[in-house]
Amino acid sequence: MSWIQDPLVLQGTKVELRPLDKEHFGALSAASKDRAIWEYYGRNGADDAVMQYFLNEAMECKEKHQHYPFAVFSKDTGEIIGTTRFAELQPLFKTLEIGWTWYVRSAWGKGYNEECKLLLLSHAFEQMDANRVQLKTAHFNKRSQNAIQRIGATYEGTLRNHMLNGDGSTRHTAMFSIIKEEWSDRKEKLQQMIKEKYAAL
Repeated sequence: MSWIQDPLVLQGTKVELRPLDKEHFGALSAASKDRAIWEYYGRNGADDAVMQYFLNEAMECKEKHQHYPFAVFSKDTGEIIGTTRFAELQPLFKTLEIGWTWYVRSAWGKGYNEECKLLLLSHAFEQMDANRVQLKTAHFNKRSQNAIQRIGATYEGTLRNHMLNGDGSTRHTAMFSIIKEEWSDRKEKLQQMIKEKYAAL
């Protein structure tokens, strides 16, 4: 069962989210070479084989209506600056996840991530009528946890021994969520945050 009308393009002030396509693979692979991106991830996306697997898996999950991946473009330059996706799509329960996100280092701290989240969350709650959107990250990824909490998600707890990292080590997963009753308040604060970050550019 498809919950998302394909193709879905989300337009913001500084970013545009386009459905991930194989034509984006080259630019994303080139953008992923900065090892600083992967410092707190459980995989090394700077490795060509790892990134190719990541992108192929995204397309396979899309075909199964499990995920809906996007390539993220800067509207100022027209260049790809990263990728993100809707995931764990559960239309019966009206729940989903936002994740699998990474950006080039030049996009960090400028409001682009916040605007991507605003676009995704707005579509989830206002167009898809979602009840709950979850976000998760590795227990050691404090940068990601801080970013998730800044957008107004509530920490729900940590799933112990939840996954294995690419090197075979055990990963605990910190879980966060926003529910539909909270969205109006979270949206207003997120919009203000983006406005302030963009004004500083």
